[in-house]
Amino acid sequence: MPILKSINPYDPLRIINYPQLSETKLAVLIGRSDDAFRSYCHTSFELRSDRMKKLAQILLDRSRDFAGLITSEMGKPVAEAEAEVRKCSWVCEFYAENAASILADRHVATEAEESMVVYEPLGPILAIMPWNFPFWQVFRFAAPALMAGNTALLKHASNVQGCAATIENLFTEAGFEDGVFQNLAIGSDRVAGVIAHEYVKAVTLTGSEAAGRAVAEQAGRHLKKCVLELGGNNAFVVLNDANQELALNIALPARLQNGGQSCIAAKRFILEKSIAGDFVSRLVEKVEALVVGDPMADDTRVGPLSSVKQAREVEKQVSDSLAMGASLLTGGKRNNAFYEPTILTGIQPGMPVFDEEVFGPVFAIAEATSPEHALELSNHSRYGLGMQLFTGSDRLAKLFIAGAEEGSVFINAMVKSDPRLPFGGVKCSGYGRELSSEGIKEFVNIKTVWID
Repeated sequence: MPILKSINPYDPLRIINYPQLSETKLAVLIGRSDDAFRSYCHTSFELRSDRMKKLAQILLDRSRDFAGLITSEMGKPVAEAEAEVRKCSWVCEFYAENAASILADRHVATEAEESMVVYEPLGPILAIMPWNFPFWQVFRFAAPALMAGNTALLKHASNVQGCAATIENLFTEAGFEDGVFQNLAIGSDRVAGVIAHEYVKAVTLTGSEAAGRAVAEQAGRHLKKCVLELGGNNAFVVLNDANQELALNIALPARLQNGGQSCIAAKRFILEKSIAGDFVSRLVEKVEALVVGDPMADDTRVGPLSSVKQAREVEKQVSDSLAMGASLLTGGKRNNAFYEPTILTGIQPGMPVFDEEVFGPVFAIAEATSPEHALELSNHSRYGLGMQLFTGSDRLAKLFIAGAEEGSVFINAMVKSDPRLPFGGVKCSGYGRELSSEGIKEFVNIKTVWID
């Protein structure tokens, strides 16, 4: 079986190889997950909460160490990586404090002597997670899943196996029993077999649209629940009446978080015509002042992309869009895994940077003739994960809230995930929800009880 490789994007000569599990060892780990579930599902919320809080504290205490590991495997600036780890601590704390009340039996008044809804764990859940947020994506699944009484099997991206192994060790260090959380060091070609396994009760995936379709097909074939958080092509809409300074200050983190390699990053900037020129000129100044370089330096704002392959993909999307009539204002050059922060104007539907998800630091700017036209352009996408609108008008805010074909709408703020609110998309951005009360209920049996 091929070796799983972690290649440092900043220093590609630094390569760590991870052997894949044998078929025998894989079967043992899946069986161990089922065995652990048989006892773990009967533990109290108090016990689970104590362990989850200990895990949250470990993440806080050693956030810088874990950040360095993240940066070495996928290239994001270390300051962003540390913020990611701290957010993982938050989601652990949130579910440690709230899972018991969210999953408390719900009594319903009917003609029965007693009727209620109870929430029971399903069993081992397979999580197929991506490289771009190698800690956060795992913990936002694992914290609710384990607090609900399930056990977890992680199939992480091949290039972040150091993160995957470390996360498994953290659950053990926090006191979770053997088998409750396990890392499966396998390639994508072996996922179908894990989904098919009788002990695996459900599957969640964060990844590409193509991966989502493949996982949904396998899950459907075996009648197993799945949650899919897929790609996004989020619009960043600025109307004439917006606070431009606010929008400009948010535009940079909204687009450049994780080097632009985020499903919820702002990707299509839709500006009303009369403010577009001034907004773009000020944006160019801010982008050209960014520090690009060593991701382990605290002042670096933009590091390398996750791989040379990823940088080449962005390079092609930009060059193809330029050939179709887009204009380049700044950036546009690649150096190994680095891709310069880039601003394109004259963007139209049909261009790759408008139609496709661009996983890199590219600001693709289109102009709208009216708020209604801006909403039309925003919805002109097969994705529907989230969008952000900047306006001073309550009426226009309500127009977009009602009309946006998205899983989330943020007004005068950037799209982000928050443990207190559900997160997920529509259309080709997937289905199901993570986080909040909705997220923890995705992987439970919602059982009706009727007593006469």
